[in-house]
Amino acid sequence: MNPQVKVKADDTRARIMDTAEALFRRLGFAKTAVADIASELKMSPANVYRFFSSKNAIIEAICQRCLAELEDRAWAVARSRGLAAERIERLVLEMLSYHKENLLTEQRVNDMVLAAIELSWGAIRAHKEHMRMVFESILREGVEAGEFEPINSRETSRLLMISLVHFCHPVLVAQYLQDQEDLEADARAAVRFLLRAITPRA
Repeated sequence: MNPQVKVKADDTRARIMDTAEALFRRLGFAKTAVADIASELKMSPANVYRFFSSKNAIIEAICQRCLAELEDRAWAVARSRGLAAERIERLVLEMLSYHKENLLTEQRVNDMVLAAIELSWGAIRAHKEHMRMVFESILREGVEAGEFEPINSRETSRLLMISLVHFCHPVLVAQYLQDQEDLEADARAAVRFLLRAITPRA
C-alpha cells in the first residue's frame, strides 16, 4: 500500500473511533448506530463499513487503543527512577488516575466499558498479562537491589494484581467513585500493606 494512502486510512479510522467514542459517551453505546457515527462525520455508513465491519468492531478498536495508552503510561512509571516500592505505588495510582479520567461515573460510559470488556475479552486478557509483566519488572529490580525478599517475581506480580483489582478495573473504580471514597488514599494504603509482606525486616 502507498504510504500516503495508509496514513490517510489510519487518519480516517482514528476520526471514526474518536467520533464513535464521543457519541457512545453522549447517547450511550446501545443507542448509537453506525448511521449516527457516519452522519456526525458527514460520510455514508458504507464508508464507515470500509474501515470497520460493525459497531462492535469500533468499540473493540477503541478498547485496544485505550489499553495501549495505559500500557505505555505503565512502562513509563516502571522505567522511571526511584525505589521499587515507590514505583509500584506510582504505577497503581497511574492506573487509577487513567480510569478516573476516562471513565468517570456516568452510566453511559460504564455501559461502553462493559461492552468493550465483553467484546474484546482476548484483548483484555492480553492487557492483564502485559500489566502483570510491568509489575514483575519492577519487583525483579527490587529483589536485585535487596529492597524485597528473594521472591518469585512472576507469582508475586500475579498476586499483587489480584489484590489491587479495585484500583485497576474500570468498573470497580466507577463503583468506588459512586461511594465517594478516597481511592488514592486507599490505593496507597493497600500497596504499602501488601509490600510489607515482601520487605525484609530490619
